[in-house]
Amino acid sequence: MAGIDDVARAAGVSTATVSRALRGLPNVSAATRTRVLAEAARLRYVPTPSASSLATGRTRTIGLLTPWVSRWFFANVIEGAERALRDLGFDVLLYTFDVRRSAVRRRVDPHVLRHRVDGTLVVGLGLDDDEVRSLVGLGRPLAFVGSGPADQVTVRLDDVATGRAATQHLVDLGHRVIGHVTGVPDRDSPWTPPVGRSRGYARALEDAGVRYDPSLEVDGDFDVEGGRASTTALLRARPDVTAVFASSDEMAMGAILAARDLGRRVPQDLSVIGVDGHDLGELAGLTTMVQDAYQQGADAALLLMEMIGGAEVPASLTYPTQLVQRASTGPPTQEGPAAAARGGE
Repeated sequence: MAGIDDVARAAGVSTATVSRALRGLPNVSAATRTRVLAEAARLRYVPTPSASSLATGRTRTIGLLTPWVSRWFFANVIEGAERALRDLGFDVLLYTFDVRRSAVRRRVDPHVLRHRVDGTLVVGLGLDDDEVRSLVGLGRPLAFVGSGPADQVTVRLDDVATGRAATQHLVDLGHRVIGHVTGVPDRDSPWTPPVGRSRGYARALEDAGVRYDPSLEVDGDFDVEGGRASTTALLRARPDVTAVFASSDEMAMGAILAARDLGRRVPQDLSVIGVDGHDLGELAGLTTMVQDAYQQGADAALLLMEMIGGAEVPASLTYPTQLVQRASTGPPTQEGPAAAARGGE
């Protein structure tokens, strides 16, 4: 019975490209897809995990390092990666790292991966230079999802453009005092999404002739409760804020709860926009910058497979976001949020 490696040899491509072409995934040219389909049909190839061996002597396991598995972005990336790897007969060895502000994160130990994995995916985990070097030192392919250093293969958003577009949406509605609920500050990794989205926020304000005020940026810890607590503190300190850009949908949902706690109507007294495309966003009426986290995970896994097979891959894949406007954003009211806040006291 023909295997995926037989199809790859016949078509003159990598096994990961065969998998991507057969599954209808992007980043495969029409000519390559046609050639792969023709060879698969000629060889009567039927995809099965046991038929997808890339080479002998492999562990057929990929290490995956991530802070969380329950939050929306991470869950979707992990699902996309795991399913793509499963189609190629690979397993995932998962390690999570607590990155809460109240805890000291344990450092990445490359020894737990040595001789156990054929490659490593790092999903949304900020690492310092020594940790990155230790993973490179394993001598196995390495790729990052969500964020990553400039000299490593990375699948991510254009975070600056995303933050800029989200803030510009609020500016276009007429808002001028705009708060920003950012994520966990990471001093070790200047390449993480909160940094880029904060830059985009500041640039959009500058473009609109609005002075950037660092006191309007608060840390929401990338979850609902963090977004709620930080937005509550922001609105109490700055009742003149009319809009909030949150760097994730979960924090944005927390911001909506904070507004309601303080007697503010959304969007009449406070407009809120997030980033992600969370499954509950439509239910919450949340305006957001939508991204395809599942596809990022799947493509990152396939890039890693191509690297394992010895193929050259692009240094980065950058995904767009799309503005989806719902009920949580609108123009500021004439009476202003301070009056609404006083009425709720």
